[in-house]
Amino acid sequence: MTLGHDRPIEAIEHAAALGVDAIEFWDVASADAEAIRAASEEHGVALSASTCVGVAANASGSGPGLTDPSVHDEAVADVERSLELGEAVGVDALVVTVGPARADLPPGTEHRAIVNVLRDAAPAAERAGIDLVLEPLNTRVDHPGYYLESSYEAYEIVDAVDSPAVSVLFDVYHQQVTEGNVIANLRAHVDFVGYVHVADVPGRHEPGTGELNYERVFAALDDVGYEGYVGLEYAPSRPVDETVEDVLDIRPA
Repeated sequence: MTLGHDRPIEAIEHAAALGVDAIEFWDVASADAEAIRAASEEHGVALSASTCVGVAANASGSGPGLTDPSVHDEAVADVERSLELGEAVGVDALVVTVGPARADLPPGTEHRAIVNVLRDAAPAAERAGIDLVLEPLNTRVDHPGYYLESSYEAYEIVDAVDSPAVSVLFDVYHQQVTEGNVIANLRAHVDFVGYVHVADVPGRHEPGTGELNYERVFAALDDVGYEGYVGLEYAPSRPVDETVEDVLDIRPA
């Protein structure tokens, strides 16, 4: 999103020039695996994450998703296909989004359906050495109708799946919009967190443009021993190179 989520080779070159050590890109299915892997190795820029495909990539409030038990087999197959594609490219993680809330289903059905899909797909992730990171998204601004907005429910899902290859993607922007209290939340639940995204609120621009104190957010991550990736997923409010350099001044790569 920040350096060009749909242009991974260009993003790799750009990241290397800025001193950033990894990039993520959307839609692993459309990736030219050989070219991206070669560019990654040439420039010394890791491929931190991409997104799953099919049912496991639904960030909207409609259509089939992991929340629908009737598409369980399709959802598991889509996650497993995503893992095969991700392994070919060489990504470290794949983002899982779960699809819509379903008012037509009994309470608790969506939660159990997500657990069941991830539990069945987890062995393939463990074999591939790729983390499946489950992303809560805000429904107030960006993703109306999406099911999983609570980080606390995401932790419960990950706990129930009980696999070292399944964790939570904690997007500070989304969780500030949804819940607030992000520093205390991260401190209490860092063991469930496998990936972090950052952007400021409001506007989803670079850290330092809104209400969040990112020096304290980053300090908290360091303090609790978080060693995973921090992805810059924001819409730059000014030239992107300047914004990345400013973020690196707050928390070096």
